[in-house]
Amino acid sequence: MKIAVGGFHHETNTFAPEKAVYQNFVEADGWPALTEGEKIFDIFEGVNLGISGFINASMTLGHSPIPLLWCSASPSSHVTADAFERVAGSMLDRLANSLPVDAVYLDLHGAMVTEHSQDGEGELLDRVRRLIGPQVPLIASLDLHANITTRMVLQADALVAYRTYPHVDMADTGRRTAILLEKIMTGKRPAKSVSKLDFLIPLIWQSSLTEPCHSLYKSLEDIEHRHSRVWSLSFATGFPPSDIHEVGPAILAYADDQQSADQAAHELAESVLSAESEFQGKIYAPDEAVRYAMGSTLKPVVIADTQDNPGAGGNSDTIGMLRALVDAGANSSAIGLIFDPESAQLAHQAGEGKEIEISLGALSRWDGEIPFKSVFRVQSIGDGRITGTGPMFGGARMELGPMAALKIGGIEVLVSSKKMQLADQAIFHHLKIEPSARAILVLKSSVHFRADFSELAGEIIIAASPGPNAADNLALPFQNVRPTVRLAPGGPTLEVS
Repeated sequence: MKIAVGGFHHETNTFAPEKAVYQNFVEADGWPALTEGEKIFDIFEGVNLGISGFINASMTLGHSPIPLLWCSASPSSHVTADAFERVAGSMLDRLANSLPVDAVYLDLHGAMVTEHSQDGEGELLDRVRRLIGPQVPLIASLDLHANITTRMVLQADALVAYRTYPHVDMADTGRRTAILLEKIMTGKRPAKSVSKLDFLIPLIWQSSLTEPCHSLYKSLEDIEHRHSRVWSLSFATGFPPSDIHEVGPAILAYADDQQSADQAAHELAESVLSAESEFQGKIYAPDEAVRYAMGSTLKPVVIADTQDNPGAGGNSDTIGMLRALVDAGANSSAIGLIFDPESAQLAHQAGEGKEIEISLGALSRWDGEIPFKSVFRVQSIGDGRITGTGPMFGGARMELGPMAALKIGGIEVLVSSKKMQLADQAIFHHLKIEPSARAILVLKSSVHFRADFSELAGEIIIAASPGPNAADNLALPFQNVRPTVRLAPGGPTLEVS
């Protein structure tokens, strides 16, 4: 059978300082550049992405994938109307020229907000449905952080979300989606059930490696196995920095009949609601985090600089944690990635071993920050062409532009020309740094770093340095969240806050 395949990824933090323009989707960063047509088969082979797993599984099942296009842009504020319309238009044109097809699969995020729509994926799915008609199966894989909307559920025959955070199962989710589509293509559409949960879960407490999500995803698999009539069950934890009406976690169930779907969704929803108070933990101020790390005997201490995580809309340029390291006189420490193309270029011009005086970071001037001006030694430089080696980014061919490791005292600062959360040890190795040999590692990431750094870390703590990815949801100036939703576990609703 002919199955049209494509992808369009963006995770939108509506509080972030910069919007996603078309060029952000065209250029490669941590993930491939906008790729069209047959090139998709080569570019995505062996990469941990939904479309890769889907293509592999569908071909194994004997089907013929018809490639449309795939693109992504680093999380940021709204996708511009121009960017959305150009990407969606190209995808739909390719789909129209490929008709008739037997089914359509899309690799989506699920938390895209555009300048002209709170529900980017719902808009895209609606347009695809209008083009292919009501009878052609339409299915999509989603990020675990998807804000699943009513429109998305209505237009798609099924939506399948990742089950791990860090997302080590993206390709596996694509494969699961292909198997589910195979069942749909036998002629029967599944019954659907969706349960929206009325509280927002902070990103840092959504990790499937820690509680309560570790147990909740085990419970999801148990429910799916116990209910023989259930086809698929998903728990999307939501993306809180998207200030939209339908933000928040959701349970999705697909089954032979409505009763079975409703029962499975209700059972998992009750488990999540009963764990609401467990979505919390210790958050350190920058100076406090560094003092704690310097005094710890469990080395290296990994500090998650979560609020400036470029994987959640941060600009990866705030320097609160760098100042804290310098002020404390920390040794054997490394911090990154600092997004600053000009400083990276100056380091390349000077060359390794040279000293340069630069004003580093704070490009976005978030919260009134000013750059960190000092003399640094250029310890190493790199071209930013890196192949990931960790469980999540393994096989991904990153294009981060000119990079440098700049040293000040006992602190190494990793600087890049493109935004990318430091979630793969290959980034350190590219700049000739062995992370396991450092006492303190400050990573601009919230959770994804755990996939490749948990085993080497003596201890992991979370710090709240300046940035738009608030560790505490109550710090965000929400305006559009529906009035029944608690803005944090056990917290107030928008009406009373």
